[in-house]
Amino acid sequence: MTAKTETRSDRDTFNTRFVFLMAAIGSAVGLGNIWRFPYVAYENGGGAFLVPYLVALLTAGIPILWFDLSVGHRYRGSVPLAFRRITPSAEALGWFKVGVNFFIAIYYAAIIAWALLYTIKSFNQAWGDDPAAYFMGDFLNVDAEKVISASVVWPILIAMIFVWALCILFLATDINKGIGKLTTFFLPILTVMFLVLVVRALFLDGAIDGLDAFFRPNWSVLSDPSVWIAAYGQIFFSLSVGFGIMITYSSYLKPRTNLTNTGLVTAFANSSFEVLAGIGVFATLGYMAAQSGVAVDEVATGGIGLAFIAFPTIISMMPLGALFGVLFFGSLFLAGVTSLVSIMEVVISAVADKFALDRRKAAVSTGLIMAFFSCLLFSTTSGLVTLDIMDKFVNNMGIVLGAVASLVVVGWVTGRRRELEQHINAVSSVRVGTLWQFLTFVTTPLVLVYFVAREIFSVATEGYEGYAGLQLTLFGWGVLVTIVLFAVALSAMNYRGSNRLDGLDASDYGVPVKGRTKGTPNPLAVS
Repeated sequence: MTAKTETRSDRDTFNTRFVFLMAAIGSAVGLGNIWRFPYVAYENGGGAFLVPYLVALLTAGIPILWFDLSVGHRYRGSVPLAFRRITPSAEALGWFKVGVNFFIAIYYAAIIAWALLYTIKSFNQAWGDDPAAYFMGDFLNVDAEKVISASVVWPILIAMIFVWALCILFLATDINKGIGKLTTFFLPILTVMFLVLVVRALFLDGAIDGLDAFFRPNWSVLSDPSVWIAAYGQIFFSLSVGFGIMITYSSYLKPRTNLTNTGLVTAFANSSFEVLAGIGVFATLGYMAAQSGVAVDEVATGGIGLAFIAFPTIISMMPLGALFGVLFFGSLFLAGVTSLVSIMEVVISAVADKFALDRRKAAVSTGLIMAFFSCLLFSTTSGLVTLDIMDKFVNNMGIVLGAVASLVVVGWVTGRRRELEQHINAVSSVRVGTLWQFLTFVTTPLVLVYFVAREIFSVATEGYEGYAGLQLTLFGWGVLVTIVLFAVALSAMNYRGSNRLDGLDASDYGVPVKGRTKGTPNPLAVS
């Protein structure tokens, strides 16, 4: 019997590069752009932070983005399959990245549900005179003592079910009708909404003071290593590199796609949105400071506190606050959804490849499992604590550990540096060479190792936010161990219908066969 082989037509392909760009930018532009970058920049030198930020973008963000795009485009599979095609022993590394995306997705959906509810609450400003007490009390009913609470917060559960149903619906169709249409519709709306929000913020009393606080450069910070580490960390997390998202998305690109130009457009679009978010956020914080009669540094904050406490306070102060609230929380919702579908796609694509499932079955079955754990853990009164711990360990540690491991394995253990360089140059207008290899496989891993080592040492010696040891063990260290164990177990399982994965030839994907050393096995074949 002749083995069935996979051809280009067997895998979904983005219809146009524009659709891919919308998907990639939608993935990169997420909650962190709006609530993380402005505060990180403010805390690390204001306008001066843009110098290390730009350096980090050029020396790490774009090179690693090109790395992810080249791996997905050349080996044309989900993350575990792509790494298996590099070397079978690296498949577990791909499943580690899938595990990281699984856990990020289940708590990310909760924040999107909060944003959806706050969009509705903006009409009547339901948080009242004390947004902090409302958020922690009436809205979340936070119980920080229980490790796992059985008390369900019903509005949050209902909103989460809606978020999961929406994402599963779009992911259950082919990538052009699902991810493609979702991002090409939501991303322009997000951009218009946020532009309107920024323009409105710029005309508020005190906006100039807020912008001055945001952009005023403190050049002395450039000699502080922690500022440079913060810049590299911001670029790394905001661009969606190292997750496996761009590897997955680029596996759906057409064979002769210009990878370097695609990466540049994605990177600069993401950074432009971050700067725009900084302008909007700090113009608004300037208004809050002026109305409260305090300095901007007394109201500046980031993360969940900025979105669900500071901004509701501002909305209650300002004229046309309801409209401003709908624009802000609606932007958070849209940015969150476009990012969540990309995170889920990493998991769904991997499951579909491993178990030979069609897209609909993989999306529904995997999505329902993720939704179950998400609602179980994050719709309860202990959800906020669980979310905070899981985010610290999975986002700040898991992503970085997976990224470092992939760069070391691909670049040094298997020695594929030259092969990926040739692949990029075969399909792209901007050529890469020794400098790209050095930035990608030497300097960036060193910076990331320092970053994650500092994170691990800090949590191991000082704990995190005063949470109990059992909470950190279960939802922090325990989650990382679980990801490792599942990665090893899944990589040990055989691919169902694996014959269809043989016979792929590198010449189909942009790099001539002669680019391989004579006698070397086809890197795209799965053994």
